[in-house]
Amino acid sequence: MEGNNNHQNPPKTQEDSKATKEADASSKRLINGHDKDMGEEKMKKRESLSISFLSNASFMKWTMKDVGNVLIDHPIPFVFALSLFYFMGVEYTLSMVSPTSPPFDIGFELTQGLQGLLARRPDLNTIFAALNTVFVGMQTTYIAWTWLVEGRPRATIAALFMFTCRGILGYATQLPLPQEFLGSGVDFPVGNVSFFLFFSGHVGGSVIASIDMRRKHRHGLAFIFDTLNVLQVVRLLATRGHYTIDLAVGVGAGILCDSLAGKYEESRKMSHLSYIKAANSHDTSTAADDTITAVQHKS
Repeated sequence: MEGNNNHQNPPKTQEDSKATKEADASSKRLINGHDKDMGEEKMKKRESLSISFLSNASFMKWTMKDVGNVLIDHPIPFVFALSLFYFMGVEYTLSMVSPTSPPFDIGFELTQGLQGLLARRPDLNTIFAALNTVFVGMQTTYIAWTWLVEGRPRATIAALFMFTCRGILGYATQLPLPQEFLGSGVDFPVGNVSFFLFFSGHVGGSVIASIDMRRKHRHGLAFIFDTLNVLQVVRLLATRGHYTIDLAVGVGAGILCDSLAGKYEESRKMSHLSYIKAANSHDTSTAADDTITAVQHKS
């Protein structure tokens, strides 16, 4: 039995071992070479995709003429781009206001003289406050008129949006009252009650009314409201009734909320039209079913 086993599995010689090692080494070289080729192929594909992506990028198609025409064709975005870099430099080199110091407000600095005058003349401050309250009443009356009389609710919806946002943000961040604040019992809200500083509902309401006036081609009335709004801004800064940021955001809030009110109206119109189409489709199918039923009965 042992002889048979030895005959079936002859012992490996030194030459056989050497041949086996060479075969293994050759196989490894082939595999490594194949892997290397595959790796190089993948790298080439990635490079070609990257080149293809860059060649299709918009800026790769720009010419020197296109770059030069940016200032002519898009002057406002170009100025904004310059201001971006300018204010980045200002922000990163600015000395921060100390926690123990009052806030710096450029509007307060510009109206320092008028603030001193109103502080010395309380009667003049009261007159200006009363006139400002009348202007707020004009805004409110116009916005309510557009809905209740003219049947156009957009300005009213915009005002509701704005004052809701103002209430949420004003409560969320309650800014300190400026040290030089000059109050008045006839200023809106009347009675020296507390109020939110951020943001200005006075300014936002005036902007909403002015936008609606222009939408209805009441340009003369809109100009009057814009002029009174500017005077209102100056007075609010001089009396320290609002920070500059409150007034600037008030302008933006008025524009934004008017736009949101317009989108809301459009969505409601689309929803109403969809409902009418669905109802008409249902009525048509019902009428067709009735006709078929009637024909079947006659048959």
